[in-house]
Amino acid sequence: MAIDSLLFVDNVRAGYIKDVDILQGVNFKVEAGELVVVIGPNGAGKSTLAKAIFGLVTPHTGQIIFKGKNIVGLKSNDIVKQGMCYVPQIANVFPSLSVEENLEMGAFVRNVPLQPLKDKIFGMFPKLRDRRRQRAGTLSGGERQMLAMGKALMLEPSLLLLDEPSAALSPILVTQVFEQIKQINQSGTAIVLVEQNARKALEMAHRGYVLVSGRDAISGTGKELLNDPEVGELYLGAGKAH
Repeated sequence: MAIDSLLFVDNVRAGYIKDVDILQGVNFKVEAGELVVVIGPNGAGKSTLAKAIFGLVTPHTGQIIFKGKNIVGLKSNDIVKQGMCYVPQIANVFPSLSVEENLEMGAFVRNVPLQPLKDKIFGMFPKLRDRRRQRAGTLSGGERQMLAMGKALMLEPSLLLLDEPSAALSPILVTQVFEQIKQINQSGTAIVLVEQNARKALEMAHRGYVLVSGRDAISGTGKELLNDPEVGELYLGAGKAH
């Protein structure tokens, strides 16, 4: 791993209770413009890794280097200012505010004209333009995920962390959300995608990591992981897991 990567996670141990580490020495990296997928069984530490990167969980040991700076110990709002955004699985929009107001809230740390940014997001997510004055709490699950991503993109981040964006969505909406993720990445934003829908995620990933018991057990290109017999048997439904 090279420290000149956009994001470099080095031997990170972290958890929510003192002396109980969910992450057991994770190593992980993201290059500029990459789409990197994190898969693994429930309880493997996937969401904890995303939260540790974004400053919501403080590692007990190890380094997290973002754009050449160690961000361990920084608060999330300071990490946002460095150019990173995080979209949690739930509670990721302000339900009582309109779609447009949510986007404006997404740019709270920026002192720039917001209309061009909003127009850019509406161009990416046309459904949001149609519902710009609608309260976010009345949107469908897929529309809420699009708004959550759009809100984060108002900051024009270098790196976007997405935690289970397809959870609880219908297959049609999952396809739509994944297409939007691919489009965001193709526009130049690096993405870390934590996802249970392993096959669909790996099909569009540049690289992937399989977390098992808090460790990066397997890594490789998206194609390599899709063709790996062990990954296929345990995580892709290509056989019976034992």
